[in-house]
Amino acid sequence: MLLGEKKRTTFLNSRAVPLHLVMTTNPFSIPILSAGQGWLVVEKSSGLSMQEGRGGDLCSILQSRIMADPNLQNKIDCDPRFGVQPVHRLDRETSGVILLACRSGTFSYFAKQFEHNKVLKRYVALLHGELPELNTEDGWGLWNWPLSKEAGGRFHPEGLGKAVPCETRFRVLRRSAHYTFIECDLLTGRKHQIRRHARLAGHSVVGDARYGTPRSLKFLREKQGFTRLALHSFSLQFQPPRAAAPRVFQSPAIPREILRLLEEDQRSEVT
Repeated sequence: MLLGEKKRTTFLNSRAVPLHLVMTTNPFSIPILSAGQGWLVVEKSSGLSMQEGRGGDLCSILQSRIMADPNLQNKIDCDPRFGVQPVHRLDRETSGVILLACRSGTFSYFAKQFEHNKVLKRYVALLHGELPELNTEDGWGLWNWPLSKEAGGRFHPEGLGKAVPCETRFRVLRRSAHYTFIECDLLTGRKHQIRRHARLAGHSVVGDARYGTPRSLKFLREKQGFTRLALHSFSLQFQPPRAAAPRVFQSPAIPREILRLLEEDQRSEVT
């Protein structure tokens, strides 16, 4: 937990989910958080691509691991011809919880849940600067700038093509002198949506090489030793096959390097 703070509770679809603000010890491992016939939920590390066809991506690594472990192969029942495929995507720079399918029928089953907005995706992010206080009854705010299908850049985060409605729901968890730590829900799905909305709000995600400034990236790298994107997929809520109700699959920890940056900045306020 952060600086001895009591454990917070967040809510997904009115279900209490404890948000454990603790640190991981090995950010490059690929923990399997849950698995069933034809699917698995894992935690991806920052810097690891989803699929690049060279054997060093998330899906290739997991397929090799499954094929080498008879017990895991029996539990997941992976179809070698289908392989391991992502049902949704995380940017290479983003870490956290992701759902993968190992059979075509299971892939289609989950794809329909995403298509009909039945999946709830929650992230945590560290932003530059101090977000304004929210004058809302529940403490949540909403970013709703329309975004184009294709990703933009630092000067045009909304994109240059036709824009469509997009919504990111957020609330502040902690503040420090130079950063704001938030949790956010993707209510729509557009490429780099959280990163683009944060930039449009004037508070880009820390470590964002695409939407942040070169000056901030240089400072983070040279003065703080921070070289990743401070965005983490914290949880997914979806309904597994043959399950009676949706389940929440939660990250075991917030990446330690993100919390280190926040906590060091908080300590600098009192020294």
